[in-house]
Amino acid sequence: MADQIEIDVWQGEIADLEVDAIVVPANESLFMTSALAAAVKRRAGVAVEEQAVAQGPVPAGSAIVTAGGALAATFVIHAVAVGHDLRPDRTRLEAAIRAALDAAETLGVRHLAMALLGSDRGVFAPADSATSIAAEVARHEGAASSLESIVLTVHSAHDAATVQAALRARAEAR
Repeated sequence: MADQIEIDVWQGEIADLEVDAIVVPANESLFMTSALAAAVKRRAGVAVEEQAVAQGPVPAGSAIVTAGGALAATFVIHAVAVGHDLRPDRTRLEAAIRAALDAAETLGVRHLAMALLGSDRGVFAPADSATSIAAEVARHEGAASSLESIVLTVHSAHDAATVQAALRARAEAR
């Protein structure tokens, strides 16, 4: 069995982190239009969006990979957790998380930063997103994994506290 993957919470911009790859929320067309994705595009450069769009459109529940552009992260994983219908479908959320983790494994990523997928457009609460991410990471730990750590990024102290509480509750339930 693989070692346990460490999950931390960090309040700040995902584009600032020095990790191997970052996971950002994406829409089915892969244009980087959400607030978080647009901020990443401003830092990484427009070529990241061009590379993403060239691979789309893709269905909700999937993920694609681009280069990291000007970011410290080598790769950007664009995960589509919510479709254009904005329907809160936990199956699609979990499929997108799995697709992102699988992409990270394929790339040999050791240190990953991940936004709270599905919460960027208010479809899922931050705690629900964090709980789904923790559950998928736990499933992922059963296989040989290159992943050592995942940083979940949030923008507010309130979201940080909420996500930390959700992760603690999930860990206690295990």
